Parts: sequence; structure tokens; C-alpha cells
Amino acid sequence: GMAISSGIKLTRDLSNLPGNVCTPTYLAEQAKSLEATHRNFVTTILEEEDMEKLGMGSFLSVSKGSRQPAKLITMEHAGGDKNQKPIVFVGKGVTFDSGGISLKPGAAMDEMKFDMCGSAAVLGIFRAVTELNLPINLLGVIPATENLLGAAAYKPGDIITSYKGVTIEVLNTDAEGRIILSDALAYAAEKKPAEIIDFATLTGACVIALGGQATGLLGTGDGLKKALKRSGDYTHDRVWELPMYDEYQEQIKSEIADIKNTGGREAGTITAACFLSRFVDDIPWAHLDIAGTAWNMKGTEISAKGGTGAGVRLVVDYLSRKSA
Repeated sequence: GMAISSGIKLTRDLSNLPGNVCTPTYLAEQAKSLEATHRNFVTTILEEEDMEKLGMGSFLSVSKGSRQPAKLITMEHAGGDKNQKPIVFVGKGVTFDSGGISLKPGAAMDEMKFDMCGSAAVLGIFRAVTELNLPINLLGVIPATENLLGAAAYKPGDIITSYKGVTIEVLNTDAEGRIILSDALAYAAEKKPAEIIDFATLTGACVIALGGQATGLLGTGDGLKKALKRSGDYTHDRVWELPMYDEYQEQIKSEIADIKNTGGREAGTITAACFLSRFVDDIPWAHLDIAGTAWNMKGTEISAKGGTGAGVRLVVDYLSRKSA
């Protein structure tokens, strides 16, 4: 009811804001304002200096080309038992994605303000869950940055060292989402959560495969994936699973680093998920590729043109069933 509508509204509003308003700092302020209005809620913001000290080389590589400081936003909703392991939500927060040195085509580039829809979904879910006061422990992790072409921007051919210590050969600076998520996922995995769910407008390949009708679902937690499918069918915020056979991992092997950040044209949604899988340890994990579903420039029966709030109904239903 009301709480879900309020969550979806926040997600859509944030998604629709232009990139000069919705910066990483703005997203951090939104997370702080949720803390101000809810009990059992704590927001913590890591600044670039903090991330530097922690060794988040992946995330910081992407933010180097921008004058906007990157933020790693974490939110805690402590609604459950003290010893209950949290569920972690990680949301890609690229507030504008030019592609970087691997520049995107100019047509429709304005839509790249929507590259933070994953982070908007996490914020919307947190708003809904706190309003419903669900008896559950949640942790949100949002890496927020722009991907631009400043003088210090990272380059194709660079090798970067992630927070987890895994080295990454950069072949395309426009495959930046997986690079920032690698540090956020590894950071989340360290907290030894019950499970991890990430939301990201990650691949154009997902739009080719599923269009705007379903969100791509990949991951390792079978029970988790099954429950998300059920909630997706129930809420019409649908997901469709793609396989992650071991053979796909071959495509991201690098000759000069541990992995490379693109696996070529084939199975692009899957190889992006293979990349992410290297950072979640053995924690049950679901990856939601919302590239096709997070915004719709024609509008739908239930949504005006722009941000749709994809992922919010799905996950709030999942959490409500889980905590019932």
C-alpha cells in the first residue's frame, strides 16, 4: 500500500532528476535524510579519502575523471533480532555515465542520468521497509560516482587493483558499473550477511535479450532466486533467469591481470555477472540487471515516462514474505 508507493515514488523521483542535480553528494544527502526520519536507521558515508585508505582501487579508478567526489553510502535498518544476519542490497549509483574514454554515442546520451537507478531502487526499498517497520535487518551499500573524461580519467589498458585484491584489466571504460560494484560487493561480503542482492543498470545486452519486460536475474543463491521469481510474478515486477555456466567465466580471463572487464559481444549480461561473482565469496547472491526495466521513455500503463521504480515492488514483496 502506502509504504510501497512512497518507496516507488522516491525511486522514480531520484531516477528522473538530471545529473547536475542528482550528484553522488545529493544521493548521500538523500540517504542521510532517511536516517533523520526513521528510527533503527543509520546512514554512514565514506569519502574518497576513506576509500583510499581502505584500498578501494576499482571504485576510485572510475571516479577519478570526475570533479564530483565519489561517495560510498551505507544504510542500516536494524528492525530484526540483534544476532540476525542482515540482507545486503547493493545499488549501482553512476549519476551520469558518459562512457568515459570509451565514449558513448551522442544520441540518447541524456538518458545516462538513469545509470543510478540501481541506487535509487535501494533507497526506495529502504524507505518502504522502514515505513512498514519490517522486523528484519538490512544493509544498503551504494557506490555513487560519475563516469566522465577528466584529465585523470582511467583508460583502456589500465590495470587496477580492487578492494578484494583481485586485479582488473580495463578494456572498456564504459563497463564501469561492474568495476564500482566489485568494491561494493566485496565490502558487503565482508559483513558476512545472510544474502546479497544487487541492482544495476548494467548491460545493453540485457535490453537486447529481454527488452523492457523483465529484469535479468543471475546469481548463486537458488532459494533466493526462486523466491525472487515468485515475488516477480506476483507483483508483475518480473525477473527472468539467465545461466551462469562455468564456461562463461573463460570469457573474462585476462592474460595480464586476474580478470578483464569485458568478455566480448557474446553473452554480455552473463559475463558481467561472472565478473561480479568473483567478489561475493560464497554468500547467496542475486544480481538484478535492470538496464531494460528501470526507465521507459514511452511510459507504461502504471508509470509516466522516465523512471519506473523497477525492483522496488519485487523486493519489498520478497522481504514482507520473508519476515512474515
